[in-house]
Amino acid sequence: MILCGGFNVYPAVVEAALNTLPGIVDSAVAGAPDERLGEVPVAVVVSERELPPYEELRIALRGELAPYEIPRRIVRVEALPRTENGKLDRPGVLRRIDG
Repeated sequence: MILCGGFNVYPAVVEAALNTLPGIVDSAVAGAPDERLGEVPVAVVVSERELPPYEELRIALRGELAPYEIPRRIVRVEALPRTENGKLDRPGVLRRIDG
Protein backbone atom coordinates (compact mmCIF):
# COMPACT_ATOMS: atom_id res chain seq x y z
CA MET A 1 0.00 0.00 0.00
CA ILE A 2 1.12 3.55 -0.77
CA LEU A 3 0.20 6.34 1.64
CA CYS A 4 -0.28 9.47 -0.48
CA GLY A 5 -1.24 12.60 1.45
CA GLY A 6 -3.26 10.57 3.97
CA PHE A 7 -4.99 8.47 1.30
CA ASN A 8 -4.39 4.76 0.78
CA VAL A 9 -3.39 3.84 -2.76
CA TYR A 10 -3.46 0.15 -3.60
CA PRO A 11 -0.96 -0.73 -6.35
CA ALA A 12 -3.16 -3.57 -7.64
CA VAL A 13 -6.03 -1.14 -8.27
CA VAL A 14 -3.78 1.26 -10.19
CA GLU A 15 -2.18 -1.61 -12.13
CA ALA A 16 -5.61 -2.94 -13.12
CA ALA A 17 -6.59 0.50 -14.47
CA LEU A 18 -3.30 0.86 -16.36
CA ASN A 19 -3.72 -2.61 -17.89
CA THR A 20 -7.05 -1.58 -19.46
CA LEU A 21 -5.38 1.12 -21.57
CA PRO A 22 -4.81 0.22 -25.22
CA GLY A 23 -1.42 -1.32 -25.90
CA ILE A 24 -0.41 -1.82 -22.26
CA VAL A 25 0.39 -5.48 -21.62
CA ASP A 26 1.47 -5.32 -17.97
CA SER A 27 2.27 -2.77 -15.30
CA ALA A 28 3.76 -2.34 -11.85
CA VAL A 29 3.16 0.49 -9.39
CA ALA A 30 5.23 1.53 -6.38
CA GLY A 31 5.41 4.46 -3.98
CA ALA A 32 8.10 7.07 -4.57
CA PRO A 33 9.11 9.43 -1.76
CA ASP A 34 7.51 12.88 -1.92
CA GLU A 35 8.31 15.79 0.44
CA ARG A 36 4.76 17.10 0.56
CA LEU A 37 2.62 13.96 0.33
CA GLY A 38 4.88 11.33 1.87
CA GLU A 39 4.66 9.03 -1.15
CA VAL A 40 3.24 9.24 -4.65
CA PRO A 41 2.42 6.39 -7.02
CA VAL A 42 4.76 5.82 -9.97
CA ALA A 43 4.47 3.13 -12.63
CA VAL A 44 6.43 1.13 -15.13
CA VAL A 45 4.53 -0.46 -17.99
CA VAL A 46 5.21 -3.03 -20.65
CA SER A 47 3.50 -1.93 -23.85
CA GLU A 48 3.20 -3.08 -27.42
CA ARG A 49 4.00 0.40 -28.75
CA GLU A 50 5.26 3.81 -27.66
CA LEU A 51 3.23 5.40 -24.90
CA PRO A 52 1.13 8.45 -25.62
CA PRO A 53 2.11 11.65 -23.80
CA TYR A 54 1.70 11.52 -20.01
CA GLU A 55 -1.20 13.99 -20.07
CA GLU A 56 -3.22 11.67 -22.34
CA LEU A 57 -2.56 8.74 -20.02
CA ARG A 58 -3.59 10.81 -17.01
CA ILE A 59 -6.84 11.84 -18.70
CA ALA A 60 -7.58 8.22 -19.65
CA LEU A 61 -7.07 7.11 -16.05
CA ARG A 62 -9.29 9.82 -14.53
CA GLY A 63 -12.41 7.79 -15.23
CA GLU A 64 -11.04 4.80 -13.30
CA LEU A 65 -8.95 6.30 -10.51
CA ALA A 66 -9.12 9.06 -7.93
CA PRO A 67 -6.70 11.94 -8.56
CA TYR A 68 -4.35 10.81 -5.78
CA GLU A 69 -4.17 7.30 -7.31
CA ILE A 70 -2.96 8.41 -10.75
CA PRO A 71 0.77 7.69 -11.15
CA ARG A 72 2.91 10.84 -11.19
CA ARG A 73 5.36 9.20 -13.59
CA ILE A 74 4.86 6.39 -16.09
CA VAL A 75 7.83 4.80 -17.83
CA ARG A 76 7.81 2.17 -20.57
CA VAL A 77 10.10 -0.83 -20.02
CA GLU A 78 10.79 -4.04 -21.93
CA ALA A 79 10.04 -6.23 -18.89
CA LEU A 80 8.90 -5.71 -15.32
CA PRO A 81 11.58 -6.00 -12.65
CA ARG A 82 11.40 -9.40 -10.92
CA THR A 83 13.22 -11.03 -8.03
CA GLU A 84 15.11 -14.30 -8.45
CA ASN A 85 11.98 -16.26 -7.55
CA GLY A 86 9.84 -14.41 -10.12
CA LYS A 87 7.98 -12.06 -7.80
CA LEU A 88 7.51 -8.43 -8.74
CA ASP A 89 10.40 -6.30 -7.43
CA ARG A 90 8.66 -3.09 -6.27
CA PRO A 91 11.94 -1.38 -5.25
CA GLY A 92 13.10 -2.26 -8.77
CA VAL A 93 10.16 -0.27 -10.12
CA LEU A 94 11.60 2.83 -8.45
CA ARG A 95 15.04 2.11 -9.90
CA ARG A 96 13.51 1.90 -13.39
CA ILE A 97 11.72 5.21 -12.87
CA ASP A 98 14.78 7.03 -11.51
CA GLY A 99 17.35 5.46 -13.78
